[in-house]
Amino acid sequence: MQLQTSEINPDYRPPRNFKKIYIIFLLVIVFFLGMQFGKTDIQSPQDVIKVFTESGRESAPTGVDWFLLWDTIETINQKFVDRPADLQQILYGAVSGAVAALADPYSVFLPPKEAEDFKQELKGNFDGIGAEIAIKNQQLVVVTPLEDSPALKARLRSGDFIVKIDGTDSQGLTLEEAVGKIRGSAGTQVTLTIFRKGESKTRDVIITRAKIEVRSLSFELTEVNGKKIGILKLRRFGEETQGQMESAINEFLLKGIDGVILDERNNPGGYLETAVQVASNWLNKDQIVVIQKFGDGTEEKFAAKGNNRLKGMPTIVLINGGSASASEIVAGGLKDHGVAKLVGEKSFGKGSVQELIDLRGQAQVKLTIAKWLTPAGHDLNKEGLEPEEKVELSDEDFNSDRDPQLDRAFELLTK
Repeated sequence: MQLQTSEINPDYRPPRNFKKIYIIFLLVIVFFLGMQFGKTDIQSPQDVIKVFTESGRESAPTGVDWFLLWDTIETINQKFVDRPADLQQILYGAVSGAVAALADPYSVFLPPKEAEDFKQELKGNFDGIGAEIAIKNQQLVVVTPLEDSPALKARLRSGDFIVKIDGTDSQGLTLEEAVGKIRGSAGTQVTLTIFRKGESKTRDVIITRAKIEVRSLSFELTEVNGKKIGILKLRRFGEETQGQMESAINEFLLKGIDGVILDERNNPGGYLETAVQVASNWLNKDQIVVIQKFGDGTEEKFAAKGNNRLKGMPTIVLINGGSASASEIVAGGLKDHGVAKLVGEKSFGKGSVQELIDLRGQAQVKLTIAKWLTPAGHDLNKEGLEPEEKVELSDEDFNSDRDPQLDRAFELLTK
């Protein structure tokens, strides 16, 4: 499984003003633990409690009644039936709760094991069912099943609501809790209770987990009505994506293509830098690809890098409800500059950037620090992208291996 909107979608850049952000985060979440928490002379639970309750109070930020937290921890330590309580888990729970209180489904605290799992997912290799999930409108939903994954073979679709996981109600679970329940060793099974829009009842789907290896890009050349069309199937935006794009473009230009279809359907996103590189294949150098707007109102603009060998090439971008994040950046940038037409269904609407920040003890926090706007100022996070040519893919189409969206793209490029 991918983590966050994300099993694979990191959507973060190297930290901007790392020290500043790190200090702010510590003040809000960690500082109340006391500046002595990490010292080696703190050995016992009683010592840790002392830091929580005494020295920490001296330096806590004002304006908030931190005694509520400290008194709760003291009460647990004094009266909990199964004393001594696991103070490390209490710490993780406190920090996780603080981040969850932001009410942002993409900001999460990652204890050491989850942080290590996330690192492996960024490499595109993990065990799971091969689907990205998210919490949207307080409901656990499938963003996209990955290609050739157990999730796709089990006929999961973007937009499916996950009502239960192995019989456990998903309502109230954090995203990391849900991912933890769905993820598992290759060969084991998980039962998801799914509700799909347009249907009257839920269904149970049994999925056998497998080792997931996510291929970034595949391409093919086809001839339709006497015209050569290059198809780029972009599954994610990884470190290797642009190199693979260059190889595909070399092949296309060598064969003399007449048009390009960039298929971003069910692409959950990836690295911002890669999205800019991909869009640069169509745009002039210094044309804006995306605007990143921070909480303090400042903006950072990301411009095309040049090497636009597909400039002027008739292009269709296919999107659907599983197109998220970096996919929306590319689609929105190309659309706003008038170099491509969008075909398919409305995109997912995840236009935010997360920064992965290292904390003490090998933990990390994945924190939303900005939102993305298209060059024309369209807020991707709130609205997603509406295609100029809306073409739905029905369950009947899906089950019969028909693809009216791709067919419409061929029509537009060959008419």
